[in-house]
Amino acid sequence: MNPASNLILVGPMGAGKTCIGRRLAERFGLRLVDADREIELRAGTSVATLFELEGEAGFRARESAVLAELLRDDGLLLATGGGAVLAEDNRRLLRERGFVVQLLVTVEQQLERLAQDRSRPLLARGDREQVLRELAQRRAPLYAEVADLRYDTGSLGSAEAAAGLAAALDRHWRRPAGAPSSSPVSGADA
Repeated sequence: MNPASNLILVGPMGAGKTCIGRRLAERFGLRLVDADREIELRAGTSVATLFELEGEAGFRARESAVLAELLRDDGLLLATGGGAVLAEDNRRLLRERGFVVQLLVTVEQQLERLAQDRSRPLLARGDREQVLRELAQRRAPLYAEVADLRYDTGSLGSAEAAAGLAAALDRHWRRPAGAPSSSPVSGADA
């Protein structure tokens, strides 16, 4: 059992990292940080604009720096970007500084969830299904490499997924001292 004080969610876009993370952070008394939003706040612009101006390599350098800074703290729930696992140093940091949950979702479920989303730069290039399949092939082994726990969110709404994952975390994760252990996960499905 990994006794880390941080809870980290990894997985592909559309897996529910932010929506589920919001509910889990409340349940476990953690501070929620969405890594992509944090990068946007610090840069003063969107991820899409960063990709346009700096390319993926520039964005990934920013992402690594933000992850390193954020994970110096304890007591946070970190919703990572889908590509955060690409850098070996990031994977090492995630494993060392948190209990990592891999959220699972199929490409078909991603397509459904992301059908109206035009904000993701990697989906702006060509056939969305093909892009998602290529990303899954490259990234799935890296998610699995860092994961302490794997959880399928595919057929679940965020409230149901968060409740089920909270129950699994109660069995598999030793939470930080003083964190609530069994408060209900509530709220409408986001």
